[in-house]
This record gives sequence, C-alpha cells and structure tokens, in this order.
Amino acid sequence: MWNGKRVSVILPTYNEKDSIRAFIEDLERQTVIDEILVINNNAAEGTSEAIRNTTAREVFEPRQGYGAAIQRGFAEAQGDLIAVFEPDGTFMAHDIHKVLAYADDFDVVYGSRTVKELIWQGANMGLFLKWGNYAVAKLMEFLFNTTNLTDVGCTVRCVHRETLDGMRPHFTVTGSFFGPEMMLVSIAQRRKIIQIPVNYTRRVGHSSVTGNHGVAFLLGLKMIHLILRFRLRSWVRPAWPSGPAGAGATSSRSGAENSIKSA
Repeated sequence: MWNGKRVSVILPTYNEKDSIRAFIEDLERQTVIDEILVINNNAAEGTSEAIRNTTAREVFEPRQGYGAAIQRGFAEAQGDLIAVFEPDGTFMAHDIHKVLAYADDFDVVYGSRTVKELIWQGANMGLFLKWGNYAVAKLMEFLFNTTNLTDVGCTVRCVHRETLDGMRPHFTVTGSFFGPEMMLVSIAQRRKIIQIPVNYTRRVGHSSVTGNHGVAFLLGLKMIHLILRFRLRSWVRPAWPSGPAGAGATSSRSGAENSIKSA
C-alpha cells in the first residue's frame, strides 16, 4: 500500500528462472507492494518451480512477446498503481519507492538507465546501447515537444489505474518495442509523465535482445519507424481520445493519432 493506494508489480518472464525468485523476495521485503504478478511468457523450464512458495501469482500468457506479456499483466493487475520491473537482476527492488514517490505527482513514471552514477559495474550498458537509447529518446522528445526523455528502452514504469484504463485500448504492439509504444500513447493523450533515473546492474543470464548488438540495432530501427509513423499520422489525424483522466493534471502536449498498428 502506498498512500492509501494498492500497489501491483508485474514481472514478465521468459528466461529469468535463475534470478526471479531472489527478485520476488527482494520485492516482498519492500513492504509497500500488495500484489506481485509473474507473467509466464512461455518461460524456461523451472520458472514455475522457482517462484513456488512466494507471494507471487503466476499467470500464463501463450502469445509470445514482451508486449503481450505486459498487456496480460495490465489486464490481470488489481492495484491502483501498477508498476513493471524486469526480474533478471538488472533492476533493484528498492527503486519501487522512488517510482511510487513520483507517481504521487505524475500519471505515468518511466525509468531511465542512462545516468552514469547509477550504472553498476558489469551492467550491459556500453556506449552503443546507452547512446542508442538516448538518441531515440531525444528523437521522440523533439518530434512531440514533450518532457525530458533519456532512455526509450528502460522497462521500469508505473502507471495509475485510471490512466491505464484510458491507454490500454490503444496498445497494439506485442513484441519487444511495446515500451516505446506505451510512451507514445501517454504523450499523445497528454498525460503528465516523467522519466527518472533508476539503478541498472549486471544481468543474471543472457539477454536475447541487449546481449546481441545486431538484434538491438534492428530493434532500435523498429522503434524509430514506430515513432516516425506515429508522428506523421498524428499530423493527419490529431484527435486522440484519452479516456478517464489520470492522477495528475494533463500536460499541454500536442495530440496524436487514434491508433497504432504493430510493425
């Protein structure tokens, strides 16, 4: 519970069986979380056994893809504040307090992994990934004249239930670049958003995305394509239904298109 609001944390999992239990136990020690949801997205054998006897509730999502897993988590979560973390060892559970504190004043809080002082030794945030994520984030910021953005690929985020209910009908991406789509929808609906620095540490195990520069580069191109297409369509169809208002006042950003189709 955070300031009278129930808190749900979504943990999408595919290849995190060696790290997920420790992260769940660390979340449990934070004392502010009411619900932990593990979204099993065709995860590695042994994942279910790893989370057994924890307070987490396991939900199976057969549609493969990060976006599919997160959208299933959003549909299942019961909290008033819904946060997303990766259970691969790269993020720290205590950052939930920081994210929730900012949620007092903002509709959506996004994390950023690009602050040097919070990038731990061994973290997979070299020159290519750091500046690639930063550049794409700045492209989004420039094209939409929105708040300061520094990392388009960080998966840590927190959203109010009322805000999420208005955003969910516009989510279409089921793959790895769902994160940027969520950012675009929140900007288009003139939500009050902020991006804050979070700790980023060494991953347990291998990532199929950030562990391969070629895959990461192609993902970056898809993100750019999504952003440009979104911006171009918004000029043609500027009206964007926002649904229920979020927790804070909306910002005076420009509107955008009515829907996005996944690439």
